[in-house]
This record gives sequence, C-alpha cells and structure tokens, in this order.
Amino acid sequence: MSKEDSNNNPRIIVIQKLYSYFLNKESEISYPKHRYKKFIKDTVSGTIEREELLLENLKTILKDEFNPSRTDLILKLMILSATFELMFSHKTPIKVIVSEYVKISDFFLESAHKAYLNAILDKISKNVRKDDE
Repeated sequence: MSKEDSNNNPRIIVIQKLYSYFLNKESEISYPKHRYKKFIKDTVSGTIEREELLLENLKTILKDEFNPSRTDLILKLMILSATFELMFSHKTPIKVIVSEYVKISDFFLESAHKAYLNAILDKISKNVRKDDE
C-alpha cells in the first residue's frame, strides 16, 4: 500500500483516530475534510460508544482466542472497529469489511498478526451476521 493510499484509506484513519483516543481519552477527536468523513466519524464514535457491547460479543464468540487486556492495542482496535462494522453497517458486505481490515493490517501489523486478524474476523463475521452468508 502506497503512502498516498494509506493517507486516504478511511479505515486507516479510523484506526488512527481510535488509537489516539485510547492513548489520551481526554483529547478531542477532530475529523478533517475527507470523502468518507461520515463513515469515519460514525465508525470511530460508534466503536467508542459501544466498546462494552463489542467486547461482550467478542468474549462470547471468541472465548479463549481473544483476551483484550493482553492484546496489542492496534490489533484490539482493528478487531473492535471491524466488529462494529460487522454488527452495525449492514449495507457493507462481510467480505468487503474483512478484506479491507486485512489489507490495512499491512500498515499496522506484522505478518504473523495479519493471519490471526483474518481468522478472528472470519469467525466473528460468521457469528455476527449469520443471515448474510
């Protein structure tokens, strides 16, 4: 992924905004002008507002496979925001959400984590959107 693509990819911006928020919860989140500003804002605020619900669902679905307190923050935020999209963005196909997060994982994660992310998101998508397959 080129530098230009990474600066414009809305999901990369989502993860960056979430990361800065979770590092300093007192800071205000600003949203620059962007073609997908509404999507970015909805996903960031929705992930923050529904964090407890998302974590409860993840605990139910993933049981021992995911421990939020022991998971790297970036990976945790990618899983949370992808879960938010899977649960609340029903117009976006499952395959698009999963493939987009796996694609942007190159920007944030080592390759070993990329396979883990893909497997986790696949399992979440099959449990969250049973009717969509």
